[in-house]
Amino acid sequence: MNLADKKCEPCEGKTRAFTKEEALSYLQKIEDWQLTADAKGIWREYTTKNFMAAVDLINKIADVAEAENHHPDIHLTGYRKLRIDLSTHAIGGLSENDFIVAAKINGLPVELKK
Repeated sequence: MNLADKKCEPCEGKTRAFTKEEALSYLQKIEDWQLTADAKGIWREYTTKNFMAAVDLINKIADVAEAENHHPDIHLTGYRKLRIDLSTHAIGGLSENDFIVAAKINGLPVELKK
């Protein structure tokens, strides 16, 4: 099943964090995301067309996060550079939920800098 078609499951510490090998395996299923050095998170950056395009993307990501009840850290710098960080805080590492949300974010329309 495509990750974007899945739904996040509540984990609240009921599951263990992925090993680095598991994280790398899931990372192959989503484009443009990177594994953090400690293998406890994934991240992606966008350089949007302008400030309003960045804010629009943030709002779309917020809708996905609320629908999945799994929330990324979002950083906007330089008025159009956006970084999204995903990790499952309840378990101190990565879970399938992070990759589901990442796949859904990848499906969002975004106006990028040309």
